[in-house]
Amino acid sequence: MTLVVGLISGTSVDGIDAALINITGRTEDIQVELLAANTYPYPIDLRSQILAACKGEAISIPQLAALDDAIALCFAQAAQNIQAGHPPAELIGSHGQTVFHRPPVLTSRDVAGNASTTLGYSLQLGRGAVIAQLTNTPTVSNFRAADIAVGGHGAPLVPKVDAYLLSHLHEARCVQNLGGIGNLAYLPPRSHVNWEEKVRGWDTGPANTLLDLAVQHLTDGAQTYDRDGNWAASGTPCHPLVEQWLNQDFFHLPPPKSTGRELFGWEYLQQCLVDARSYQLSASDLLATLTEFTVASIVHSYRTFLPQMPERVFLCGGGSRNLYLKQRLQIHLDIPVLTTDEAGLSADFKEAIAFAVLAYWRQQGIPGNLPQVTGAKQAVLLGELV
Repeated sequence: MTLVVGLISGTSVDGIDAALINITGRTEDIQVELLAANTYPYPIDLRSQILAACKGEAISIPQLAALDDAIALCFAQAAQNIQAGHPPAELIGSHGQTVFHRPPVLTSRDVAGNASTTLGYSLQLGRGAVIAQLTNTPTVSNFRAADIAVGGHGAPLVPKVDAYLLSHLHEARCVQNLGGIGNLAYLPPRSHVNWEEKVRGWDTGPANTLLDLAVQHLTDGAQTYDRDGNWAASGTPCHPLVEQWLNQDFFHLPPPKSTGRELFGWEYLQQCLVDARSYQLSASDLLATLTEFTVASIVHSYRTFLPQMPERVFLCGGGSRNLYLKQRLQIHLDIPVLTTDEAGLSADFKEAIAFAVLAYWRQQGIPGNLPQVTGAKQAVLLGELV
């Protein structure tokens, strides 16, 4: 039994999700017990700096260093706070804060059809070495770099964890994360021969990012998200707009694929607002349309790229609490749409749990990526252990 802390702040930059878990087993027999979980919001000024960096605003090297330090300090404090009242953790897995993500780009193919690509790049701030020093606890961080170095996207990294914690012996499942960006893990039945090799996963596109940005725009910053999707639920989706937006190239790229705020961010929302003008949408209609866009992108991704439709879908991440989004997804998919809570794994803290598991696998010498998911040339150990 190993006590591990998992830490992550996602593309929504809401704050640091922290989970303290007990882990037993290795892969096939792995089990996790959630002992404590909480979200620690960033200080307002720090969150603003992070969002500015994510938007690509100019930043000097000294400012970047200071931002890196400030995020590491917040992550270390979160790791310490989540352990209050519990025995000390033996290991910390910190994903850090993504501020830039560039997928690998296909540049050419030779006469034999072999692909030549420019390596991807992904930057997570919040140095693991600082967290390890401040907490006096071995820390694994920088999880994406090793996968990217062997030609992968470095994302999504959670599908292998999902496979061993949420797959079913006889049932095909999808786990759909609804953070700022949406991503899925397709889990074939464990009874299939070589079932792990048949696990699939990729980023589906925007989940909460455009919705949250729209709410901030519509309220002049007074609100940061649409609680339960109630505002969107009072509007009517504009389906011609949804169809127009689905023509975006990303949705038609075959997996493996990943994305982030670099594509589906503030500038993208501005174009959506321009596109919506001719339809004279109310604020609630705009939010309903952006919600429908998220739902339609997920459904399109399933029907286009999955080997078969799942028998159940399990939602996790902040968007799993958006009741209107969940309802629309249920209607379009016409299969049961649940949350991972109903499968025994916290929907709010599943990503933090996953990076605790990935850190544990790193310490155990177990590769954490799935090449068929990320596009990497091989399975590798993920993360730097300090």
